[in-house]
Amino acid sequence: MKRVLTASVLIVVVFGLVFWGNPLALNVVSALVAMLAAYEYVALTRAGDEVVPAWWMLPAVVVLFAVTYYRPLEAVLPVLSALGLSLLTIVAFREARSGHLERVLPIAAAGFFGLIYIAYPLSLLPQIIVRENGPTLLIFLMLVVWTGDIAALYVGKAWGKRKLAPALSPNKTQEGALASLLSSVAIAAALVGVCDLVGRHGSTLLHISQPLWQTLLLAAVVNIAAQMGDLLRAR
Repeated sequence: MKRVLTASVLIVVVFGLVFWGNPLALNVVSALVAMLAAYEYVALTRAGDEVVPAWWMLPAVVVLFAVTYYRPLEAVLPVLSALGLSLLTIVAFREARSGHLERVLPIAAAGFFGLIYIAYPLSLLPQIIVRENGPTLLIFLMLVVWTGDIAALYVGKAWGKRKLAPALSPNKTQEGALASLLSSVAIAAALVGVCDLVGRHGSTLLHISQPLWQTLLLAAVVNIAAQMGDLLRAR
């Protein structure tokens, strides 16, 4: 019940940002979410010897969001390169003093991967919303991920017997994974139906232009990517 209530609040917030907010508000919220995720990522690196410094990771997320918001096309690669080089330089000097130069590249690689894996995808959300069908695409993305996650949780608990990847996540089951995939495809089909219904009444609030099979295929790909990311995070 707690998860359902939390999801309900998040759904209201997301729908409000998508349909009645603006790109700047979405950028700020996305940056806050990215910072929370980045902090969790830093905590995960503490399990090993290559700990990514939080005092670099969190400001790096802020810089990436700030610069790419105003220069979304030409700034991404230079900013990522500069941030990665800054971490490499800082860690090299720090580890040289402690005599552990073998840690330099692993720490720098882990920090750079964190930006690519967490911050960069979220920084794309404000760019998506200003494009054609942008709001609908964001709603599609959220619904596909959330529905798949909820289905995997409840189906896995109720009927899950065969483990999906016990070495990575002992609680995930093949039944839950299949239910997640089918639910994501089903919610995508339902969204297409809602868009068609809304379009017949002359509204452009929700609109999907690509064929149904492409939408369903995209839902399946997004679901699989989300499940793989969840397994990696569990690791």
